[in-house]
Amino acid sequence: MTLLKLFHEKKNSQSLCWIMRQAGRYLPEYRALRAKYPSFLDLCLTPSAAAEVTVQPLRRFNLDAAIIFSDILIVPYALGLNLSFIEGQGPHLERIEGPDHLSRLTMNGDRFRPTCEALSQVRAMLPAHVNLIGFAGAPWTVACYMVEGKSSKNFDHAKAFAFRYPQGFQDLLTIITEATIAYLKQQVEAGAQVLQLFESWGEAVPDCLVEQVIYQPTRAIVKALKISYPQVPIIGFPRGLGEKTQEYQHQTKVDGISLDSRISLDWVKKNFKENVLLQGGIDPQALVVGGDILRREVEKYRVLEAQGPYIFNLGHGIVPETPINHVADLIRYIKGA
Repeated sequence: MTLLKLFHEKKNSQSLCWIMRQAGRYLPEYRALRAKYPSFLDLCLTPSAAAEVTVQPLRRFNLDAAIIFSDILIVPYALGLNLSFIEGQGPHLERIEGPDHLSRLTMNGDRFRPTCEALSQVRAMLPAHVNLIGFAGAPWTVACYMVEGKSSKNFDHAKAFAFRYPQGFQDLLTIITEATIAYLKQQVEAGAQVLQLFESWGEAVPDCLVEQVIYQPTRAIVKALKISYPQVPIIGFPRGLGEKTQEYQHQTKVDGISLDSRISLDWVKKNFKENVLLQGGIDPQALVVGGDILRREVEKYRVLEAQGPYIFNLGHGIVPETPINHVADLIRYIKGA
């Protein structure tokens, strides 16, 4: 059963929700398991552990979907780049500094296998009514990390690469796009019923490059997946695109849009009146604070549920300092139970 079908079947009885980064450091059971592995990457690449982390939040909370525990940098890792996660600093990648470095990139599909094995294990563990979401980083966001070598506030190296070497950057996006298509196809074969593309650094894209670096590669991914798996919904998360979000949906043909916390709710109500699945928007900090602030935030988004298909979710990932009881409150506010 796909998420969209689930929405239509449960629409009249109960609101739907899942939470970005619903598996992670705010859970003590996650921290206990993480302590058994030398690195975050080791945890991600151990199928039984990744499967266990994926289902941990569903044991606690009445969630309508599980999202596989992995990382958006598995694609560059599969392309042969050295990848590590340093505590307190985040990911570190071997950098692509110019077009000459593209020759380093060689696809190794075996590096997708642990995530796909974890997906199969999770699907076998979940009840039929709980959907399993697979995901990947969108090409622009993945390219940003590959060129920068780490996270950044502005990704200036990536922007400079795109301006200085337009053909080289296009070639990099093509390599990432093809690898992402292969990865997501394997995820569907392994049991993913819904896919999400995380364009986490959409806000860093110069306006003149949006068509080239976001719309074109995302459109290519969606088209390829729809040819092979027309029944699998694809949700895009164009974080930071603001009022280009509707154009993003039209241009890429994703089935659904994940809203970030900064986008105007009034603008969304005005511009998404068609049958496009929406999810998200709730500020993660409202979840940290809890109480009446959180309740009001939930009620604010009920207008989207009344207007069309909508799934309650955060506008970005749950943060580690989130109290567990606030997550329980969030689901209670959403579902009225």
